[in-house]
Formats: sequence, C-alpha cells, structure tokens
Amino acid sequence: MQYEFDFDSLRDYWPSFLHGALMTLEMTLVATVVGLAIGVVCAIGRRGRSRWIAGLCGAYVEIVRNTPYLIQIFFLFFGLSSIGLRLPIFAAAVLTMVINVGAYTAEIVRAGMDTVPPGQVEAAQALGLSTPQIYWDVILRPALERVYPALTSQFVLMMLSSSVTSQISAEELTAIANNIQSDTFRPFETYIVVALLYLAMALLLKFGFHLFGQAIFPRRRRLGTPL
Repeated sequence: MQYEFDFDSLRDYWPSFLHGALMTLEMTLVATVVGLAIGVVCAIGRRGRSRWIAGLCGAYVEIVRNTPYLIQIFFLFFGLSSIGLRLPIFAAAVLTMVINVGAYTAEIVRAGMDTVPPGQVEAAQALGLSTPQIYWDVILRPALERVYPALTSQFVLMMLSSSVTSQISAEELTAIANNIQSDTFRPFETYIVVALLYLAMALLLKFGFHLFGQAIFPRRRRLGTPL
C-alpha cells in the first residue's frame, strides 16, 4: 500500500489553522485565570470551619472530577438549551473549561495547603497576624509555590482537552481541522499539522508558565528549584 503525502493542498488553509490555534489559546487563557481563582476559593472553602461551605465545595469538586468532560459540555450546551437557557458556543465551551479546571485546581491547591506545618500557622497567630494575612503569606503563597508544577501541567492538559469542544462546533483548532480535512480529503496530512500545532502550543505554554513562575517565586529561582 503506497501513500503520497500532499501538504501543498493545505497551504491555503494556514490562516484557518492559525485562527483555530489562537482561539484554543484564548479559551485556555480564560479558563486558566478564572479556573485558578475558583480553585483557590474552593480549596479555602473545603478547609474552612463552615460545614455547609466545605460540603458544597466538596460536592462541586467530586461531581466534576468524576464525570466525563464531554458530558459536561453537552449538559451546558444541549441540556440547558432544552430548558430555554441557550448559551453561545464559545461561552459554553469556555464555561465548561473553567468549571473543569477549577475543580482539579481546587484539589491541587488544597494538597499544597495541607503541606504547610500547623506550627507556622500557630506562630503567625501568636504574632497577631490577621486571618487574611495568615492565609496569604503563611498558607497560600507557600502552597502555590509547592504545587506550581502540578498546576501548570493541569493547565496544559486543559489546553489539549479543549479539542473536545469541537463536538459543539467551537471554532478551536480541532474543529477547524475537521472542516479542512472534509474540504481537502487529506485527513492524514491535516492531523499531522494539527498535532504539531498542539505540540508547539504546549511547549509555548510550558515556557510561558516557567517564566511566570520565575517572576512570582524568586526564592525558587535563587535556589534553582525547577518550576
């Protein structure tokens, strides 16, 4: 069986490929920022004294982490539309990513917060620091510093998982590729290009997160600790 590669047939579609890649990065950026904020709030809530807040945050985390990502997308896009709450495609895709990454981030951040020795918190209380100061300076910042590599890996994984949003016709990279291969009848070449673009975006995100970590965690930079 012989197969002749023909990447020239994809030359006119490079603007579409780039549009899909930029859309994927845009969705990932929004999901990363908002999902991190939700994850931090839920991690604090699960460790708080209020049982109902801890239970609510725990239920959110467990439901999201134990249901398929594709089902979550279908629920927000098709399920809500059946009761009259129709979300735009981009909004449904990003909202699903935010909800998903928020749940996983909450568990990662909570694990980091659990590594803070209780003695440090007691010492901060003895010094008269307020509760917000203790959470930020004694608990949250060291916790984020410890789990930063795991967080960045989760964000990159979410970027790769965004391909699932093509199932609701979100104009990200995989959806664009599906349209291109239907027009050119060159699926092999099309998905090779898409795989290379995803690889490039993943490496770009990792490099960007590394630089960001170097900036916000100077102690790790001085110690030479990997980010």
